[in-house]
Amino acid sequence: MDVHAGRYWHTLDDGRVQCDLCPRLCKLRDGQRGLCFVRANHEGAMALTTYGRSSGFCIDPIEKKPLNHFLPGTPVLSFGTAGCNLTCKFCQNWDISKSREFDRLTDQASPRAIAEAAAKTGCRSVAFTYNDPVIFLEYAVDVAQACHELGVKTVAVTAGYICEEPRAELFKHMDAANVDLKAFTEGFYAGLCSARLEPVLETLKYLKHETDVWFETTTLVIPGENDSDAEFEEMTAWVVENLGPDVPMHFSAFHPDWKMRDKPRTPGAVLSRARAIAIKNGVRHAYVGNVHDPAGDSTYCHQCREPLIGRDWYELSGWNLTDDGRCRSCGAACAGVFDGPPGTWGRKRAPVRV
Repeated sequence: MDVHAGRYWHTLDDGRVQCDLCPRLCKLRDGQRGLCFVRANHEGAMALTTYGRSSGFCIDPIEKKPLNHFLPGTPVLSFGTAGCNLTCKFCQNWDISKSREFDRLTDQASPRAIAEAAAKTGCRSVAFTYNDPVIFLEYAVDVAQACHELGVKTVAVTAGYICEEPRAELFKHMDAANVDLKAFTEGFYAGLCSARLEPVLETLKYLKHETDVWFETTTLVIPGENDSDAEFEEMTAWVVENLGPDVPMHFSAFHPDWKMRDKPRTPGAVLSRARAIAIKNGVRHAYVGNVHDPAGDSTYCHQCREPLIGRDWYELSGWNLTDDGRCRSCGAACAGVFDGPPGTWGRKRAPVRV
């Protein structure tokens, strides 16, 4: 197999290699792969088997990540590899994240080539998405460094399931992130993701208090699993208390997929209820996703409640901010990363060859 030296591992007394990248701490004999399937014990050392290989490149609106307060309206060059370190039964990108067939990785690209493609196509940022950049950390960091050399920003779309030392390295090279806060119970994480909630909360607190990374959260709301008022209350109250009122929260609709095809789609009214509870508890910017709801997609001034950014799906429909991100009506600052007038990319997607 093609291998690239991996970081964050050590050798156990019995000769196995322990991966120290994520809280799973997979213990591997020679030739074995971790649960993520892309990190492997290769002749007694950790290897990343997907370095430089991608499942495809596409230019998306930044709002699709979703990031509503990071360079609105601009295009982002998005790509992923294969595999994942969670086992979410509801995965919406399961054909990539659950892939065990490396022939899916048809696109090969060096970090420099990705950075140059982003700059050439006018993308303000590159997003590591579709599957979690945690598991291809070495590749993501190298791409991020190449991007920054050309003035291109970087975005991690992640579940935040990562250990302390690699977490510091990964986010040192990121300008923005969207973190999946999949639910707010350990039972959900254990039963549907084979994971734990606490490491994700630690990642969120780390991002807020120890980095300058702009980040937002997303919760895929699944009927009967994480859609109770009590859970919305507890989750949003925790966010305000531990992360502050300015971290945007997205509540997105589930559609039947992967191993949860028996569940119904999320009613729009449930997403609106989650958004209302978040706002009631002090979250200044809460959004709905995967449904057509321009009011629930739009950004409002936390001080005077005037509309700041209108959105219709991923397209901007209104703009009432100054170039430095202040409300034109009352002058209050809107939290986020704003740099001049909004972009004009709109909702289109464009496949790219790198």
